[in-house]
Amino acid sequence: MQEDAKTDWDERIALRSDEERAFAFPELDPPKEIRAVGGVGQVTIDWSPVDGAAGYLILRGAGAHGPLEPVDHHSGDVLSVPSPPYVDTTGTPGTPYRYAVASVPEVTAHGRPSHTVGAVPLVAGSISPTVTVTVGVVAEGTELAKPWTPMIGSERLSQLLCRDLTGGHEIGAELEDALRRVHDELGVRTVRAHAIFHDDTHVVDGDAYDFSVVDQIYDKLLGIGLRPVVELGFMPRELASDPDRTVFAYGAIISPPASYERWHGLVRAFVQHLVDRYRLDEVLTWDFEVWNEANLEVFWSGTKAEYLHLYDVSAAAVKSVDPRLQVGGPSSAAAGWVDDLLAHAAQHDTPVDFVSTHTYGSPPLDVRASLERHGFPDARVLWTEWGVTPTHFNPINDSVFSGVFLLRGMRSAAGRIDALSYWVASDHFEELGRPPRLLHGGFGLQTVGGLRKPRYHALTLLSRLGPVELPVTYDGDGGGSLVEAWASRDRDRIAVLLWNLTLDQTKAAGDRALTRTVRVQLPGVDPTWQVSTTALAIGTADVATAAAGLPDWPSDAELADLAERTQLVTAAAEWDGSSVEVTLPMPSAVLLELRPARD
Repeated sequence: MQEDAKTDWDERIALRSDEERAFAFPELDPPKEIRAVGGVGQVTIDWSPVDGAAGYLILRGAGAHGPLEPVDHHSGDVLSVPSPPYVDTTGTPGTPYRYAVASVPEVTAHGRPSHTVGAVPLVAGSISPTVTVTVGVVAEGTELAKPWTPMIGSERLSQLLCRDLTGGHEIGAELEDALRRVHDELGVRTVRAHAIFHDDTHVVDGDAYDFSVVDQIYDKLLGIGLRPVVELGFMPRELASDPDRTVFAYGAIISPPASYERWHGLVRAFVQHLVDRYRLDEVLTWDFEVWNEANLEVFWSGTKAEYLHLYDVSAAAVKSVDPRLQVGGPSSAAAGWVDDLLAHAAQHDTPVDFVSTHTYGSPPLDVRASLERHGFPDARVLWTEWGVTPTHFNPINDSVFSGVFLLRGMRSAAGRIDALSYWVASDHFEELGRPPRLLHGGFGLQTVGGLRKPRYHALTLLSRLGPVELPVTYDGDGGGSLVEAWASRDRDRIAVLLWNLTLDQTKAAGDRALTRTVRVQLPGVDPTWQVSTTALAIGTADVATAAAGLPDWPSDAELADLAERTQLVTAAAEWDGSSVEVTLPMPSAVLLELRPARD
């Protein structure tokens, strides 16, 4: 069963559903100002933003007249990025390239390329280039957005009730612990998961409904302090038009309903039950998301028209309980079908309180342009799945690269996205089968056994930023593209989070040519303050490196030793009273904290 599910997944995951449309995307002009600057091991491409663009596609050609092709940073998903600049590390140092940029109105379309500009990635020497980061310490600052706190992803929540063991660890108890940790330590407020209508929750019983299993699940979740994002799916067997169409090792039914009237009745009864059990004021704070990734054949055996009808019926059922309840979609893969849902909703006067979509391997695109085009400027934007790769059992999920990737994506999303939900909280996750060993490239921020991976540490570093964001400026080779900073202020603390990252996943194990010496200038800070550093790098707070040579399932004593050796460590640092200098390999991150000297 597990191997059959994986084979089915591998064969169908890349197959998108209907992309035919009754409307046309706008013909966006390319950016008018394009710049490409070669540095050691990299080329930084910058450009002027274009109104109406959800993102940009970077194109590259070799030689004077060769064809232009999209720069592939090997994410396995969307290659477009939401904004400039872009750092290309996929070229060969010493080779001249031509670059152009095309505006993207939606992920399946792009406009004509801009004029081309040339640049050469430079061959590395013996000395790491220097980047200067200047922090506006005395600036008034703005509120620091935290897109990681609204939501996290999880394996289907029925697993909270599971007493089975994986690697000797009880699934339900450890999943509950993992969710409690992201709430208590990282400030996460809601959890989004699949399959609340899967047959293991037994919500349909003939002509009646039974929500007692869901009650147990949601009682546990609320007891932790978390709220559910209610993904309405998958299809209960008794309602399915084709119950043999399934996905995942646990057999989630992806069929449209045999009767949309019965689906409406289920959704309405379910939402009314939630209101009766948990009170309207509470459920008004929840989001109801219609299905999951219907734009992929592997998740929806119907047509796009059938999904849009499912959305209409679901939204009507939710709103029939109370019109203030929040409903949205399309919960799509790879940023697809957003315009399709909005155009349909505008035509049929269907409510869309939030737009939800997913992507992997790049910062999320800016779908606010789509909201404006279709007349939904006030709808919230929820990326209900996001991560470094869409591929199950991929070693990059356990790597430091994936942690630093998380920093880059969250910084990009801040202020323009209402939630960026990392997929998922724990390696207790079994879409294509349960974990075969401790480190298996699982999607979780935490391992079976509760060890924090580098991505969890990255969120910890983000959570230590203060409430006031401070401006930063960059100078030097890769400043603002390869090397980024996020600076903040508390009443008696300055925190500056620095990282060095390319999106190029072929460099996940590192590249010495991309190491940078970073000088952080802090004009106006009290020179008597003390500085500390907390680092995340290959071999530092890095469970994958530390676990090398251990058995597939380490003993409890070995897990405890791993936890001790892979925690984040804060240490005092020297500085000259106005600047701090650190060395940042790629990938790595360091949090600088400045505080008044202790007496």
